[in-house]
Parts: sequence; C-alpha cells; structure tokens
Amino acid sequence: MTTATEPILYRVADVVQVLNLSRTVIYDLIRTGRLRTVSEGRSRRIPAAAITDYVALLEREARGNR
Repeated sequence: MTTATEPILYRVADVVQVLNLSRTVIYDLIRTGRLRTVSEGRSRRIPAAAITDYVALLEREARGNR
C-alpha cells in the first residue's frame, strides 16, 4: 500500500502554483521576510510549514482589518 505524501520543501515555482501568486510576488515575500525559506547549496526551498504560516498571517491580517 502506498500513501501519497505532500512535499516538505517546495521550489519557488511550486509555491507560485500553490499560492496562485506570481514569481515576483513570491520573491518579494521572501525578501521582506513574510515567507521563510531554507537553502541547500545554491537551491532555495520553502518549507511547507512556512506556506501554512504565511496563510495564517494573511488570515490574522484580514481579521485585524475588520
């Protein structure tokens, strides 16, 4: 029996698809610290937890604007 598992680390191109944002916006989020990354050699990856944290941040900000 095989189980489908979600990736733990995502490439920037994958996060573009997951969050439905442009590559430029993703790099801006990384640059400003709103989306955390890790590096392995020359590769930059976004942990799945960082994506979840970013969405939670958006939800908190949305609640604060009400």
